[in-house]
Amino acid sequence: MRRATNIAKRVQAAPPRRGRLAPQAYVDGILAGDRVVLARAITAIESELAADLDLAQFILEAVLPHAGRSRRVGITGVPGAGKSTFIDVLGMMLTEQRGESLAVLTVDPSSPLSKGSILGDKTRMERLSQHPRAFIRPSPSRGHLGGVARRTRETIVLCEAAGFQNIIVETVGVGQSETAVRSMTDFFLLLMIAGAGDELQGIKRGIIEMTDCLAINKADGDNIAKANRARTEYASALHLFPPAPDGWTPRVLTCSALTGGGIAEIWQAVLEHHETLTANSYFHERRRQQALAWMHELIQSSLEDEFRRRPSVHARLPEFEKLVRQGRATPFGAARELLALFLRQE
Repeated sequence: MRRATNIAKRVQAAPPRRGRLAPQAYVDGILAGDRVVLARAITAIESELAADLDLAQFILEAVLPHAGRSRRVGITGVPGAGKSTFIDVLGMMLTEQRGESLAVLTVDPSSPLSKGSILGDKTRMERLSQHPRAFIRPSPSRGHLGGVARRTRETIVLCEAAGFQNIIVETVGVGQSETAVRSMTDFFLLLMIAGAGDELQGIKRGIIEMTDCLAINKADGDNIAKANRARTEYASALHLFPPAPDGWTPRVLTCSALTGGGIAEIWQAVLEHHETLTANSYFHERRRQQALAWMHELIQSSLEDEFRRRPSVHARLPEFEKLVRQGRATPFGAARELLALFLRQE
């Protein structure tokens, strides 16, 4: 607590940087639901500049008591499953029919060469991006694994503090590392399509084991029969898994983002899941697990940042990278040498 107090004093006493608001202005704007201030606060949180670390911590600690009241839904799926279109239709249903607010956090993969991202999800959610009760924030993955951006957890907190009732996190796709979103959301939806190959072999077992609902999208026109067959296959496969400790039985549903069919049923599953976990007290346990996972992730990322900033490592890292590229040093040996430099007292 003393460290937090010192950070708050240091941040508030520092002269305002160009392009940055006063620290308390971020907090006041977020709590007032100001979308512009919220977007600027997320930019500050996502900053990798060392000078922004104290500001990020100040904002998060100030708004954290006002967070935690939303429904957190993670959505992943195979390429071409229509995640963005699905979210656009679902979001319009929530904002128009139910009158609820919604924040959508999308993650675009960053190029391993240029490190850039297209960040085009807003263009694929044309109607929702213009709705006054919706907020869409695309973020680059920047090589971060787990299908999410590095600061997705922090962004969830900011959006909750801004008053959004529902938070949807859309991952970059489905694969072996698309599991981090499960540790930061309450409901995990896996979106699939039928007729795209061997459905049961197309994704990893681990993803299916974690899903709370598996939805077969594009169940319209001539594809309805295929979607129903896929639904039966997945439902049979899910029966082979042991019961979930939270008491929830995963659903397998069909839907069509084109016609809107089945979208309401999927959201009803989200609501029933929330009621089930609240009734058996597992909801609060899951939120505690999310907080613990957040702490572990922060420790890991902070250690890596500190490792790269250490002068002894920073000076020798290019040399070891060159040796490894030339085959004159093994990755294992180079890593051990660099870690030894990091751990050595300076």
